[in-house]
Amino acid sequence: MRRSLPGGAGGFQWLRATVLLALLIAAPVYAQDPESLKARHAALAEQLSDNPFQRPLHLESRQTGDTLQGDIYAVIEQPYAVVGTALQGSTHWCDILILHLNVKSCRVSSAPAGEVLRLHIGRKFEQALAEAHLFEFAYRVTTATPEFLQVLLDAPDGPLGTSRYRIKLEAVALDDRRSFLHLSYSYAYGLAARVATQSYLATLGRNKVGFSIVARNAEGQPVYIDGMRGVIERNTMRYYLAIEAYLNSLAEPPATRLEKRLNLWHSAVEQYPAQLHELERDQYLAIKREEIRRQQADAASE
Repeated sequence: MRRSLPGGAGGFQWLRATVLLALLIAAPVYAQDPESLKARHAALAEQLSDNPFQRPLHLESRQTGDTLQGDIYAVIEQPYAVVGTALQGSTHWCDILILHLNVKSCRVSSAPAGEVLRLHIGRKFEQALAEAHLFEFAYRVTTATPEFLQVLLDAPDGPLGTSRYRIKLEAVALDDRRSFLHLSYSYAYGLAARVATQSYLATLGRNKVGFSIVARNAEGQPVYIDGMRGVIERNTMRYYLAIEAYLNSLAEPPATRLEKRLNLWHSAVEQYPAQLHELERDQYLAIKREEIRRQQADAASE
């Protein structure tokens, strides 16, 4: 027998509470203070110490409704005094994001509500900016204390009807020499983006996989997630490795930091060839050097 909902105003309140609870369960949880992020570090102790990434790192992904999200949690062998400063500042983020092979340019501009990162995102090969997609990420440092940092980058729109792009970075001090980072990357998509992605995955991207292991084959080898969750996992990892390369280049003299982080990023992605291999080192370096030269020339001409 079908049960009816409680009637009247009480029924409405019950339904609203049920919907709210469902949204809270489905929604990603972010730390709002250092204690929450430290608790997440403790909860992931096993995953951080035993994983296939060759570093203390844990990756999660989810596809809910019209949204894709990837999350990476990682321990960085850098004190928070370094990490917390380095990961603030819009220009620092342009230095990070340009390492991603699909980011063709990153410029900082001012808007009434604050700073905006203007990113051109396109193909992996050399490409005119007019042929790439422009994203405007509002940049905000929502929390910055001597122990905890939270940075948000939000873009309302993207190509093919995609929307609600968000990059969120949280960092907390673990001890005098280590920090714990949480990077989240998400966006919403519609029918056009779903069709375009599925077309790509059926042709050029048919052999592309993510990192999550969904099964084992007859030989006991891992079978990795594919499809749209594979896409979000690959890009989340690329952005995380850009952060790691940037941080690990800071010990270099300023004149050599760019080359150091470019080489560090390429070396890092090549540790995961099944997921991330796209370009040989010489190809990647040549393209990035030209993109950064173009970016610097454009800035100087203003």
